[in-house]
Amino acid sequence: MRILLAEDEKALSKALVKIFEANNYSIDAVYDGQEALDYLEAGNYDAAVLDIMMPKVDGIEVLRRIRESGSNLPVLMLTAKSEVEDKVKGLDTGANYYLTKPFATEELLAAVRVITRPSADTGSRLKVGNLTLDRATFELSAPNGSVKLANKEFQMMELLMAHPGNIVSVDTFMDHIWGYDTDTESNVVWVYVSYLRKKLVSLGSDVSIKASRNVGYSLEKKEEN
Repeated sequence: MRILLAEDEKALSKALVKIFEANNYSIDAVYDGQEALDYLEAGNYDAAVLDIMMPKVDGIEVLRRIRESGSNLPVLMLTAKSEVEDKVKGLDTGANYYLTKPFATEELLAAVRVITRPSADTGSRLKVGNLTLDRATFELSAPNGSVKLANKEFQMMELLMAHPGNIVSVDTFMDHIWGYDTDTESNVVWVYVSYLRKKLVSLGSDVSIKASRNVGYSLEKKEEN
């Protein structure tokens, strides 16, 4: 899952990036509102975390423009402005959650899980066939046991399991997980697919990762013999 973080306090921004990355999110960090708008226009994000008091364009204005464009992107306002009228203004403008500083790391992560949870989802787990991915613990499980996935393995499996049967392009993997400015070669996707395939076999999963040549990968239920 890819998040845009707009926070002008660079020390806090760096700390937040570490928190998110340690919990298997991909993060692009920007330091003013105009930069946030530019990234949101050019990018494909699953959520945004916006500070309110930022240079050039404040967070409320960024949020207003996002909503005026017709975007339903989940947005968490992260700010030191704790007065009730500020919270009401943020929520009325279209924020999905309003978190004031200082905050607990656990509450921040829970808030992100809440705003990015699909409406039909009743918990933190994705399930395809006999395969289950717990997005809270990063564990992938099937009849033969479970394994905790590393950061990029988890993000790739989450993309595949969120869209079972649909092809996820290599470009989508690269944009969501490695980022638009990465120097990493796209063949890294194949390397991680190889890792995941081995795990699926060892877990006794009845789904597999299918390659569509020059297009991408999809998670498919194995055909019964």
